[in-house]
Amino acid sequence: MFRSRFLPPLMVGLGGATQPAPEPATGTRTLTLASTTSTQDSGLLDALVPAFTEATRIQVKRLAVGSGEALDMGARGEADVLLVHSPAEEEEFMSEGGGIERRPVMHNEFVLVGPASDPARVKGLPAVAAFEKIANMGVSFVSRGDQSGTHMKELDLWRKAGIEPEGQSWYLTSGEGMAESLRVAAEVQAYTLVDGGTYLAIGAALNLPIVSEDSEDLLNPYHVILVNPVKHPNVHAGEGRRFIEWIVSPEARRLIAGFGRAKHGRSLFVPGAG
Repeated sequence: MFRSRFLPPLMVGLGGATQPAPEPATGTRTLTLASTTSTQDSGLLDALVPAFTEATRIQVKRLAVGSGEALDMGARGEADVLLVHSPAEEEEFMSEGGGIERRPVMHNEFVLVGPASDPARVKGLPAVAAFEKIANMGVSFVSRGDQSGTHMKELDLWRKAGIEPEGQSWYLTSGEGMAESLRVAAEVQAYTLVDGGTYLAIGAALNLPIVSEDSEDLLNPYHVILVNPVKHPNVHAGEGRRFIEWIVSPEARRLIAGFGRAKHGRSLFVPGAG
């Protein structure tokens, strides 16, 4: 993880990975789910996990971390199932035998947000063009810098724009999850990349309007992965496979399709690969 300029202490350490839930009683069927912070920050897991437990009587221990950290946890056998959104890293994980099943669950899109004054004048530009202009004008940009799926997408957009942001004075690193990174961007009036679900859930109150959206470069697919129980005999493969079967079932698809619609007038996630 790189850090081009540390944010002041009051901006760093505002949050972090969700703390593990208490261990369930002995004999209870359980699984450990390592998921992205976006599924937690948006509230989606609060809708899905209780419904899964009610349907299966399997208790879920949730760990909300960046996709990169979730994949690392899977590689160490510290989780049974991964719900992540970093396709290239997921494919590498699978090719190395880290998982034995990977299925598409849902998608939304990333959006570029920034100050209402739009100091870089990027509103309406495609994402790559907007990134290039932000860099050329030296306007502040907040990166998560945490190897998450959002961070990987951001780095991909910089590469496509032909920009190396590391070491630039305008390039700030939060080292936090999506919700806290959004709050940092609002505090310092910077641009940042955010998944659409988290933005709809909490972004509207932060006075960071969307300046770039609706392009193929911003598609954000989520996959569920069963960690390889041959490599890690402690993995709860039966419970993990049941979770995968459930999260792509018609019941879960209905929950995903309806999540956020009543409050925001649109779904925060769309079932399927996109």
